[in-house]
Amino acid sequence: MATSRILVADDDEAVLESVAWLLQENGYDVVPANGGVSCIEQLEKRAPDLILLDILMPDADGCQLLERIKGDDRWRDLPVLMLSAQPPEEASVKSLGLGAADFIRKPYRPKELLARVQAQLRMGALLRSTRAALMRTEEQLVRAQQDADSRRKLVDILHEVTGDLSVSELFHLLVRRAARALGVSHCSVVLARPGEPQATVVAAFENPGLQHLPVQLERYPELKAALDSGQPVLVEDLDTHPLYEGVRHVWGIEGLEVPIRSVIALPFSIDRGQYGVFLVRRTRDQERFGPADLEFAQAVITAAVAVIQRAQMVESTMADNARLEQLAQTDPLTQLLNRRALTERIAAEMERTLRYDSTMALLMIDLDHFKRVNDTYGHLVGDDVLRDVAPLLSDTIRTADIVARYGGEEFLVLLPETDDAGAESFADRIRRAIETHPFASDSLPEPLRLTASIGVAVYPAARIESVEDLFARADAALYRAKADGRNRVRL
Repeated sequence: MATSRILVADDDEAVLESVAWLLQENGYDVVPANGGVSCIEQLEKRAPDLILLDILMPDADGCQLLERIKGDDRWRDLPVLMLSAQPPEEASVKSLGLGAADFIRKPYRPKELLARVQAQLRMGALLRSTRAALMRTEEQLVRAQQDADSRRKLVDILHEVTGDLSVSELFHLLVRRAARALGVSHCSVVLARPGEPQATVVAAFENPGLQHLPVQLERYPELKAALDSGQPVLVEDLDTHPLYEGVRHVWGIEGLEVPIRSVIALPFSIDRGQYGVFLVRRTRDQERFGPADLEFAQAVITAAVAVIQRAQMVESTMADNARLEQLAQTDPLTQLLNRRALTERIAAEMERTLRYDSTMALLMIDLDHFKRVNDTYGHLVGDDVLRDVAPLLSDTIRTADIVARYGGEEFLVLLPETDDAGAESFADRIRRAIETHPFASDSLPEPLRLTASIGVAVYPAARIESVEDLFARADAALYRAKADGRNRVRL
């Protein structure tokens, strides 16, 4: 098995040497590049399997270099891991948006770095194999256009399933098109895991609304045989085939009349240890299946499975990117929006307020004497208190309002469509809610009682032209609330 080749681009000699040593010790072929210019030179010589790229280098901006790499067809599919000492919320969103596969913060942890490198190398290999499978599928389509009518039907099916559809949509589309091409009234996709007695029907031509129907494999010997052997199963006649001897006896006891005469079960495998069976059936008033039908059905499934795997990979990547975007906007302790995310919302709300000649308010909330909690009971108790404040605020606000953690023991609440009087009244309701709330912790013998001071800023107002101006006005009001004795609201 060929050794994976990794290009490491970093202007810091110490980082470059340590990363190269770590990767070489774990069996990788490492190509060092001291800066952005050297990185491009190495890429021109020979494309690696993976790139580790520093975001900040004297001779190149890492994000611009990433954009250049992803813009070149030769390197577009190369996985790129970005290294940076910048906080993730500042660098990860931009680099991931430009096509980076992952983001690793300096100083890196060796085990984490190796795990992410291995994951991206696996993903890169899967992407290459999927692309190769798709290219082979396209070649099959070209040949199929020269075949007889049955081959034209295959082209029609594959033309549709190679679109950018979700896995669920692909399953439903596949059973519809295959059923029509094969001339059958019953066509379904069944998913199962090895060793389990139950499978799940995820799509059925005869019942388009059916989703995730559980079936017992002992009642469907063709499914069990296909899953156990990994080979296609052709049953020309259920009444005489030995595979159904036991099931026919059960049907007789139950007085069950089965309308199906002929069955084809084609197994296939997809990612994460999941297996499936493409099941087509003909009723007693239809012609029996034969070897030619089995061959055509196999051609459909062979070509379609590669597309299903690609759709799964795309769905997984999109879910990972959405999760990273959510993490970049969320305070990890309280799960509220962080300051950066709220700043973007405030800027948009300020524009909307001016456009519709409305008003908005910003509340800056600070827990009084919070330092005493940390000093007296420890930071773990302090964290419990901050986590407790988050749902308290979220339950108090309206649907259109937004709450965020500003930092430390400070929180922000954005109130659209709210004037001075409404904001002050709302802030006082929050102040009372905090004052009367028992803050419990597993480390405390009894709940704590805390108060909060709140500063209110309303927009539009004189000398408020930006988000920073609005923050400053709310902060000044909060300072007055503290100076006037705490546990109060000030505009």
